[in-house]
Amino acid sequence: MKKRVVVTGMGVISSLGLNINDFWNAIKEGRSGISLVERFDTSDLPTKVAAEIKNFEPTDFINKKEAKRMDRYTQYAIAATQQAMEQAAFNMEAINKERMGVIVGSGIGGIETLENQHKTLLEKGPNRVSPFFIPMMIANMATGQIAIQYGAKGINECIITACATGTNSIGDAFKVIQRGDADIIITGGTEAPITPLSFAGFCSMKAMSTNPDPNTASRPFDLERDGFVMGEGAAILILEEYEHAIARGAQILAEVVGYACTCDAFDQVQPAPNGEGSAKCMELAIKDAGIKPEDIDYINAHGTSTYYNDKYETMAIKSVFGSHARELAISSTKSMTGHLLGAAGAIEAVISICALREGFLPPTINYKTPDPECDLDYVPNVGRNKEINYVLSNSLGFGGHNSALIFKKF
Repeated sequence: MKKRVVVTGMGVISSLGLNINDFWNAIKEGRSGISLVERFDTSDLPTKVAAEIKNFEPTDFINKKEAKRMDRYTQYAIAATQQAMEQAAFNMEAINKERMGVIVGSGIGGIETLENQHKTLLEKGPNRVSPFFIPMMIANMATGQIAIQYGAKGINECIITACATGTNSIGDAFKVIQRGDADIIITGGTEAPITPLSFAGFCSMKAMSTNPDPNTASRPFDLERDGFVMGEGAAILILEEYEHAIARGAQILAEVVGYACTCDAFDQVQPAPNGEGSAKCMELAIKDAGIKPEDIDYINAHGTSTYYNDKYETMAIKSVFGSHARELAISSTKSMTGHLLGAAGAIEAVISICALREGFLPPTINYKTPDPECDLDYVPNVGRNKEINYVLSNSLGFGGHNSALIFKKF
């Protein structure tokens, strides 16, 4: 018999806030976390904006010595995990640590460390490369560090599926608990990609917005959209087996009821025509949840503000939901958070759960010029109150990865 899986803790590090309350209030108000990049000189780059975290101090969460041995992406993950664990309020002495796992993904990992150490190699020679270079850079070190901090001796994995990473991580954690292989899993995504090399690469692909105005650069589903805006940060969820949570009197934030993933098997970066891979993924997630398409009240869309993603995701939603697509509320919160790449699905899972709990539909901001090919209800510019029982969260990634999660109000 499948176990029920619930969420008992959440934590966020984002350009919109360094805790859940600040972050969710900013989302409700429709504020943008996007600004001009300050971390490095963008004068030679066509993209000037990002959802850059300006005020994060790692020593607020990690001792100074350990923080210096972590890439920024790991620091974000540790900080978000600390918040999530505090909300979950475990008695750590009473937990069976062998049934506590960590599944936290990162699409890029420690690229800032890689760039810095490569510069050291070229300028100062191989003997000056840090002995901590490799463990700081590798993408699985966030999961390793979290496990070390909390003594989690169960399953420990790092999922890497590009921009679907966060959703796949949560989905895989859901399935591990559902089949009875763990009681608790710390899961989510983390990313710190705002570096000169990352920017240069995405600019060369012409994937990012060249709009110099931070306030309007990310405009999902809008006719004038011209590319995504990079973001950074981490979001961590504590998934727990239902009976385990009830037995310790935990506060339950939501229930995870459906998950699926598919592959387009079509192109490295462009989604399959008509969004067929994403459509199949949503269908399978709905089937996994044991509900009907019309039970879904709100979709947190992948909504990258790129031409093909927004067009094909809209087509996929119409294909899956039929006439109900016109009644669905859909929004892309990337208009506010930017695109956190491997952490996007995780931060959007947090938004989905907050929306469920509060009965509030987050807006898609910067929506001004309707696109005839994107003609659904994207909750334009201003959020609104609505009773929500089921939320579907979509993520798509380079390589043709599609993933979808369904959360139920508890």
